[in-house]
Amino acid sequence: MSAIEELALEFAKLPGIGRKTAMRLTYHLLKQPPEASKRLAGALATLSERVHPCGTCGNLTETATCAICTDPRRDASLLCVVEDASDISAIERSGEFRGTYHVLGGRLSPLDGVGPDDLAVEPLKRRVAMGDVREVIVATNPSLEGDATAVWLQRELAASGVSVTRIARGLPVGGDLEYADVVTIAQALSARRVMA
Repeated sequence: MSAIEELALEFAKLPGIGRKTAMRLTYHLLKQPPEASKRLAGALATLSERVHPCGTCGNLTETATCAICTDPRRDASLLCVVEDASDISAIERSGEFRGTYHVLGGRLSPLDGVGPDDLAVEPLKRRVAMGDVREVIVATNPSLEGDATAVWLQRELAASGVSVTRIARGLPVGGDLEYADVVTIAQALSARRVMA
């Protein structure tokens, strides 16, 4: 296999990158000065050497404990459970959540071979058992697997006495009803609230 094919094959393994885009990226790098490719390779090597999961929540960090877990302004009694560390960025961009997080590392998906033992549930149970958490907000994706994971987590945490809630779902801002699927419309209706 040629070096061009080998790099294109690696690019194609990335999410959202197909074979054509992988080849385009490869040829783009070949047009750049050699230093640009070396900087990219160095950044990738540094990333894999320095970034690791937070020892408390599983978020990605370069320190032993992430900035969110060490921030004294965060409400440690609110714990938002997400599937992946990338979900934290999405929630943080909203600026609405000031609690802490717990990364499961995936969602239940028997067809893909992902079961309860493959998720970071025991560390979650230990955090809840410490007694500082009053509410666990389950923010798994609105999919069959995400919903199954949410229901399973609620059952697993039921004996702890902590409140377990699920993020609401509904119509996006600027969305049209006629293009929304029936599940989204049903969720939007069931999560309705009084207009003030």
